[in-house]
This record gives sequence, C-alpha cells and structure tokens, in this order.
Amino acid sequence: MTQSGQRHLLRGRVLTFQSEPQTEADTDAYTFIEDGALVISAGRIEAIGSYDDLKQPGLAETDHRPHLLLPGFIDTHLHFPQVQVIASWGDQLLDWLNNYTFPEEMRFADQGHADDMAAAFFDILLAQGTTTAMAFCSVHAGSAEAYFTEAARRNMCMIGGKVMMDRNAPDALCDTPQSGYDDTKALIERWHGKGRAHYAISPRFAITSTPAQMEMAGTLVREHPECYIQTHLSENKDEISFTKALYPQARDYLDVYQTYGLVTEKSFLGHAIHLEPREIEALVETGAHPVFCPTSNLFLGSGLFDDAGLRAQGIQSGIATDIGAGTSYSMLQTLNEGYKVLQLQGQKLHPLRAFHWITRGNAVALGLEDRIGTLSAGSDADIVVLNSRATPEMALRALRATSLSEELFILMMMGDDRAISQVYVAGERQKRDAQAA
Repeated sequence: MTQSGQRHLLRGRVLTFQSEPQTEADTDAYTFIEDGALVISAGRIEAIGSYDDLKQPGLAETDHRPHLLLPGFIDTHLHFPQVQVIASWGDQLLDWLNNYTFPEEMRFADQGHADDMAAAFFDILLAQGTTTAMAFCSVHAGSAEAYFTEAARRNMCMIGGKVMMDRNAPDALCDTPQSGYDDTKALIERWHGKGRAHYAISPRFAITSTPAQMEMAGTLVREHPECYIQTHLSENKDEISFTKALYPQARDYLDVYQTYGLVTEKSFLGHAIHLEPREIEALVETGAHPVFCPTSNLFLGSGLFDDAGLRAQGIQSGIATDIGAGTSYSMLQTLNEGYKVLQLQGQKLHPLRAFHWITRGNAVALGLEDRIGTLSAGSDADIVVLNSRATPEMALRALRATSLSEELFILMMMGDDRAISQVYVAGERQKRDAQAA
C-alpha cells in the first residue's frame, strides 16, 4: 500500500474522457497519452501529462507500462445483500425475489453476517476495478451501517441506503412507514456527506411500498434534496401489471413515483425497459436517470433496454451490474452483454463510448464528475490499471490489434477481474500482490 498522502507518480498509457466520444476520431472527447503519467498527492490527482513532462528527481514512481490507466469504474445499481443470491437458478422477477432474494435478505438481521458480507462485497468490487457504486442495502438499518462502515474503512466513494418496504414481502423484511422514515433519517444524518459517503433514499419498488410509505419517502426527499433516490421501474411486464393494480389512480408506473415527489435529477431508476411515451417525456422533463442492467435483464428474461431511443431524447442513462440478478460484478462483462443487447436492436456501442459510460458517463449522471470518473487534475485518485493481454486468449487477439479502440474492445468482450492489474482508491494501492508492470 502507498503511504497516505505520499506524492507518487504512476506511469502508463493514460486514457480519460472530457465528453462522450462516438468514434476514435472524436479526439476532443478524450485524452490518450501513450507514455503518460499521473502525479498523486493527498488522495487526489495533482497532474496528468506525459511522463517526460511530469517526472521529477526523488519522486516515487510505479511503472504500469504497457497497461492502461483509466478512472475507476462506477456501478450505478446493485444489491449489497444479494452477494449470495447471484447465480441462483430462477424464473422471472417476482418469483425470483420470493424464492431466493427475500429469504437471503432476512439473514442481514444478524449484524455479524452483515459485517462479514460487507467485507466480502467490497473485496469483490475492488478486484473488478469498481471504485464507486450505488447499492441497495437490506431493510435492516444495520446492513446500511455495515455497508457504510466498510466503505469508510477503505475510503471509497460509495452511495447506498436501506430499502423501505412495508408490504408484499415476508414480515421479517417489512418495516413500517414510520420506522422506514426514522431509520432512513438517522442513517442520512450519520453518513451522508461524511467522508466520501452519499445516501440514497431507497423505496425498493412500488409493489413493496404502500402509499403511506411512499408519502414518507417523499417527505425524506423534500427534507434532504441533496440525497439520491434509487428504486426500480418497468423491469418486467407482470411487475408493471401488479403495480398498476396496486395504484389504479396512477397514469403509469412512473407516475406512482412522481405522485410522491420521487422523480428528480437525483433519481436512479433501475431497468426502465418497458416505458410508455408519457414516462419517457417525464424522464426528459425531470432529468431522472434510467439504469441499464444488461446481465440481469438477460438472466431474468426481462427485455431489451432501448439505449438509442432514450439517448435520442437527451436522457442520461446509467449502466450497472444489478448484482444479484446480474450475473457478473465486472463492469467489463456488463459492457460485453450490453453490447449484445444493443446489437439485437440494431444499435451500436463503440468501445470508447462504452468505457466513457462506466467512468465519466456514470459520474455525470451522479453529478460527481468533478470528483470521480475522470483523471483530471483535482479529481480523487480512483484509478484502474487494465491489462489487455491478461489471458492467453486476450494476448493472442491483442497481437492483431492496431488501434486503441480495438484494444478496448478486447477488454470489454474478453476481460474480467483477470484484466484488472491494479486498483487505486484515493491514491492508495488496493491489490497487494499485483506486479508493477
């Protein structure tokens, strides 16, 4: 581990983004320095440039060549209590929740279990190059305590919140409108804005919250407009039908959340697959963010996310793993499956746009691009080191790669945790056994 606050230079092939590129020719959108360097000081990036310009006598160096240095990956939707649910043979959404997810989440009433799972969860995220995530905790306040405590120990920029759910779940997983409000309020006061922590007010989804609880969630949003909001929207057609039956006065699924003031530019709406025209208009008007969860959508057979259609309306979508219906913690494998989902609809995902999406793109959606998601001077030094020759198959393919885009495409189609050579969080090296080059 580097010493906290020690000035240090990282050498490698540096890639960062200023805006969203569509092709490699969009050179104003990104910076690529073949022999580049980052100077790290006090947990932030002090300077970015060529190695020759930034090297200094006596400045400690780590040489990561020929690997790529990119901003740490950002995952905008996953479930902390589902670390032991992933890869559970399932049916579609509602059966999967009842048969696997809810029984597993009941175990988080045990604080020792929550603490143990938090340590494992963050180990896995970092092994995959993910340095920031927005996650749902369980209904138990202690699960959020475990989550934020472990994130603080590692000095990670993390967003999360305990779910609020008071119906259509086992009694052991239900709070009440008042207890959900009280627990969330206390957690916000304890964690939001402390260190690198951010809180997300988290009504799980319309099916598991009564109107009374939705009202309390809306009250929290009005009292804490600086907090994020996370929930689920239009993942599955049976889910949509059930929601409309529970809220017959709503114009559509999204209107349930709008009615209670839960749709703002701080809202992250997982899935958003089967949207009606009015819902799309409302997303444009409010600035809320759909979140594309490709491995989960394929695993549960939920449907295909219309990235191009939403982009054409100016909607800024996130992209995420959605562990544990998602099948990989890897944002590289998330891009792999996302590329295929879009291909099925005649849509394209250029590799440079893909890597922008899991770094600066998700940071822009979060409103945190001044701190994470880029390698700009002044940003927090959350960095991933990528090896595009990490496996024999990748190395063989890389022999024929002739451009940066080809190299990135190899990483997003064939890469996983083995391609993560090193990770830095606020300038601190995380993988103790990694080689410098």
